[in-house]
Amino acid sequence: MTARTLAPWIGKRALGAVLTVLVASVLIYGALRLVPGDPVLAVTSGRRLTPDQITALRHAYGLDKGFAQGYLAWIGDALHLDLGRSLTYQTSVTSLIGSRLGVSGLLIAYSAVLAIAVGAGVALVSAVKGGLVDRIATVAASLTTATPPFVAAIVLLSVFAVGLGWFPSTGAGTGLPDRLWHLTLPAVAMAIAAFGVLARVGNAAFADELGREHVAAARSRGVDGAALIRRHVVRNALGPLLTVIGVLVASLFVGTAVIETAFGLDGVGSLLVTSVSRRDFPVVQGIALLGVLLFVVVNTLVDLALPFIDPRVTAGGPRR
Repeated sequence: MTARTLAPWIGKRALGAVLTVLVASVLIYGALRLVPGDPVLAVTSGRRLTPDQITALRHAYGLDKGFAQGYLAWIGDALHLDLGRSLTYQTSVTSLIGSRLGVSGLLIAYSAVLAIAVGAGVALVSAVKGGLVDRIATVAASLTTATPPFVAAIVLLSVFAVGLGWFPSTGAGTGLPDRLWHLTLPAVAMAIAAFGVLARVGNAAFADELGREHVAAARSRGVDGAALIRRHVVRNALGPLLTVIGVLVASLFVGTAVIETAFGLDGVGSLLVTSVSRRDFPVVQGIALLGVLLFVVVNTLVDLALPFIDPRVTAGGPRR
């Protein structure tokens, strides 16, 4: 890939990412406008107000604007990192999300590392060994893929927190070592389904590479063992694996809502659940926009990295 073809290709990817975020932001803003009920009730907690007081509150929170005017004002403020003011907490949505982003970010990173390390490792071993090992790995991957996160959370809490007492059941801890200890069960609960997907996709990718002619040619030249796996199998299978990893890492953000609620974590996911129940529209819009942005950024980075990782994928060409 030359610099002459690289710049237009990156420009197209960046433009596509921006358009995706803009379309998604319109849908987010419009969907919450269609939700039944008046968000002013979240502020007043059912208290009786005069018509003038209700009008003043609607104006203060921008609820009296038309769709186009309201959307342009909201997205314009969002570009300046101003996501509005929470109806429930009476504070900036940006600072509210930012104060909880550390817990959710560490939880997502922890679960992603677990899912990638275990999933890719099991996939490689099962593809190389084959036979009974491959069948056991396939069954395990299928079972974990079909296990909802909340079911995994209940089982892990019952066995390892309540039954054995090995891990804490609630809270995020203080300091990095203690926080990692508290987040171990939530991270495992989130990583279980992702592990299954990675194990199945990775197994197919590694098995496909093991059956290719260049691997047989390398064996005929005396290349075998770890060198063969590293140079001719793992490297060439990274393309499809990286594509799936990008989607899974971004989707873990959605899983925090269930897991953080189950384990009593004060993160962005639990904030989303609370905000939905209280009709705190500015907070819900801010978190939804953050989720879309994370998904688009991660997958755009994967698109940009693929041609450099797998030479068979050309810039602007289809993924393998």
